[in-house]
Amino acid sequence: MKRIQKKIKDFCQKYNINSSIENRLLDTMSELGEVSKEVLKMKDYGKSKLEYRKKIRGELGDLFFSLITVANFFDINLEEVLEEVLSKYKERLDKKGSIGSEDS
Repeated sequence: MKRIQKKIKDFCQKYNINSSIENRLLDTMSELGEVSKEVLKMKDYGKSKLEYRKKIRGELGDLFFSLITVANFFDINLEEVLEEVLSKYKERLDKKGSIGSEDS
């Protein structure tokens, strides 16, 4: 993951992609919306069973890129936080059988 984050950082530096964190977050939310819309289309807006469409790959790629730019902005190692999340989820599953937080 570190290698991927560095690749995105280098790409952004090379092409002068240096928008504010607010814009990065808005872009990430927009990309998540596009992933959601593609899932809706794959289900024909609830009229049929989910059918894979190749376009979801590109939408997930856009979302992944945007999310990595947010992590890079804050200098967060995504591999480390993923390990922390997996540990947290394992503890919750062992304790109560669900990954949801106590607030859920």
